Amino acid sequence: MNEKLPTALTIAGSDSGGGAGIQADLKTFQAMGVFGSSAITAVTAQNTAGVKEVIILSPKIVAAQIEAVMDDISPLAAKTGMLGDAAIIETVSRKVEQYKIELLVVDPVMVATSGDMLLELEA
Repeated sequence: MNEKLPTALTIAGSDSGGGAGIQADLKTFQAMGVFGSSAITAVTAQNTAGVKEVIILSPKIVAAQIEAVMDDISPLAAKTGMLGDAAIIETVSRKVEQYKIELLVVDPVMVATSGDMLLELEA
């Protein structure tokens, strides 16, 4: 990847409505002149009326996505959003330490704008 181009990784859920999650993060990165990459933690079926369904991905695939991005693109910064459950929180924490990601924005998304829960209670 071009060393002169600012890069960032978003680790968050996918919002089918496009107003939140990785979709919103990638739009923001682009607007700021930053090349964005992503690791998807969950897939949501939602729109402006609410969340219809949430499928939390496995920690294994979340870790694999982070590794794929970090091993090639090596973003300078990362942002977390919806992590979904305790296992993914632990996985992301380990990867942040492993790759020594120093520029980290933590946005602990727990509830959608509609009021629907996006984080398991035990997390």
